[in-house]
Amino acid sequence: MIDFTKITKENFGKHFDHTCLGKWRSEEEIRAAARVARKYNVACFGTSTSYWTPVVLEELEGTDITAGIGVDFPFGASAPAVKAMDVEYGIKRGATCVDYVINLGAFKSKQYDVIHEEARVVRKACGSIMCKAILEVCYMDDEEVRTACEIVASEGIEWAKSSSGQYAGPTINQVRIMCDAVKGSNTRVKVAGVKAPKPINAAAYMLAGADLIGTQDADMIIESLDELRAIGMIPEYKAD
Repeated sequence: MIDFTKITKENFGKHFDHTCLGKWRSEEEIRAAARVARKYNVACFGTSTSYWTPVVLEELEGTDITAGIGVDFPFGASAPAVKAMDVEYGIKRGATCVDYVINLGAFKSKQYDVIHEEARVVRKACGSIMCKAILEVCYMDDEEVRTACEIVASEGIEWAKSSSGQYAGPTINQVRIMCDAVKGSNTRVKVAGVKAPKPINAAAYMLAGADLIGTQDADMIIESLDELRAIGMIPEYKAD
């Protein structure tokens, strides 16, 4: 869990993946969003496909911010082999982080072997780069949320991610279930689909146990840190 007593506007960015996911976005918009990611020193800047990855790499040059891509948005309906090929192509274009969507239809049909298989092949295709599995928990009941997290954690996926951000985000209870399900593993919890008021909801998800927030408004949330403290949402900063 994030220790908010050590969080400042300067280091808060590493708890965010800043994104520009709209597939209609122009090169100018992608570059502008990447520059925001650079300014706030986020963990990752993500686009919906690898088409813009070379442009993103130009904007992020000299930073430790990863260049993320989405794979199989929004419902993960492709076969595992197709997902792996998409990952491999993205890496060739320079991607250094992958957020793939599990096959939601297969999962809802209890075809858990498919979810295991795609996690294995995607994790293998990612090699040394970070891999995050998007669950789209707004379409799941509580037991399904737990099961999905347990599957991706068992296959060594580094992050269980609540949502693609294209639909509804998770409830606080779903985030707590996710965190409990991956406890004791090397998998952590990322939340996307943060709705307004975004600073308050992002902080609530983090207080519930999420370590990472995916959003197109990382800058606005980071800039709201003082206001979150002023209303008692998070504790005051304490210097070492």
